[in-house]
Amino acid sequence: QVQLVESGGGLVQAGGSLRLSCAASGIIFSFMSMGWYRQVPGKQRELVAIITSGRRTNYADSVKGRFTISRDNTDNAKNMVYLQMNSLEAEDTGVYYCNAASEYGSIRTEYWGQGTQVTVSS
Repeated sequence: QVQLVESGGGLVQAGGSLRLSCAASGIIFSFMSMGWYRQVPGKQRELVAIITSGRRTNYADSVKGRFTISRDNTDNAKNMVYLQMNSLEAEDTGVYYCNAASEYGSIRTEYWGQGTQVTVSS
């Protein structure tokens, strides 16, 4: 059974920092691209950051230079993805979702966590 469990969300003042964590199980972690997405009411879910199985990273323009995504599976019992968020802005408020995805030819498989709320007060 695939599980992606996010943690680390909360309420923070503008300019502050948060670190989100995602614990992944039930997947072949080393084969998956891992990402963080966020969603606010009335808007589509949007990509925040992604890290491939080869550890290449990509960020939304709005978070470049402020957010850092990383992954760690040195302990094979815990496959973790992190999102370090610095210099937070009110516009960063939303529900943050962890995503695991793989593509083989035209077949895309992906999984989602339940989300964690981040609220940045201005």
